[in-house]
Amino acid sequence: MNAPVVAHTRAELQAGLRTVRRPGRHAVVLTMGALHDGHVALIRAARSQVGHEGSLAVTIFVNPLQFGADEDLARYPRSLESDLSICAREGVDLVFAPSEEELYPHGEPAVRVDPGVLGTVLEGAARPGHFAGVLTVVLKLLHLTEADVTFFGEKDYQQLVLVRRMIDDLDMDVLVLGVPIVRAADGLALSSRNARLTAVERNRATAMPRALDAASAESRRSGDVEAIRSRAIEVMAAEPLMKIDYVEVVDPDLGPVSGPGPARILLAVRVGGTRLLDNAPVVLGHTAW
Repeated sequence: MNAPVVAHTRAELQAGLRTVRRPGRHAVVLTMGALHDGHVALIRAARSQVGHEGSLAVTIFVNPLQFGADEDLARYPRSLESDLSICAREGVDLVFAPSEEELYPHGEPAVRVDPGVLGTVLEGAARPGHFAGVLTVVLKLLHLTEADVTFFGEKDYQQLVLVRRMIDDLDMDVLVLGVPIVRAADGLALSSRNARLTAVERNRATAMPRALDAASAESRRSGDVEAIRSRAIEVMAAEPLMKIDYVEVVDPDLGPVSGPGPARILLAVRVGGTRLLDNAPVVLGHTAW
């Protein structure tokens, strides 16, 4: 098990890239650290894509731009030593873990990436400015790491769609690949935020995957948008500790559904003081939304 090259500054990153780059593709997995099996799935997908003739970098940076005024940036878990051990175990070639001052040397950037209308719905409506912060740091890190392929988990589905749209709209030569949601044995989607749940809250939170299972079954039975939404809401509303932020059925590109075919159901809930996301594919019948 070889330790990855670890870079904390732009100069160290450039030197590290010169050391690890191979003739094949160069992949990067962008994270905020506190790595878990969901991140490991991204890293393994990246290594599988580039093979041993390519190179693989991981970034670890808790991005302040994507935290709202009422979100506690200081509470976000940080575990660099453990993260580096995971990266070493998974054969990562380079880890870029910059400080806030290194990535934003002039303070908060005056220019940010505007996510457009897609950044104002769903999570964007609940967290104004969030996706401008996400896309800005993604653009910076893709540029700095010189990646030509990157991987995002489907758990944060709106983020994945917006990153793909940014890459397309800005004519960037980077391939964006989605990786299916990794779930715990109880069905809960893996997330760094799960660590904030008490044992009771964790048990209640499993209503989310149960709601998605019920919604998927309803999509196979009727294919009706409102029936699908209602079924998911019914399952989650039975949990006293769960507050539903939204349950929406959209097309795979986050637009309104307009007829039969593939769609996505997206959930956002609060369990105690923790906000959780989940989603699943569904198939609609002939009832339009």
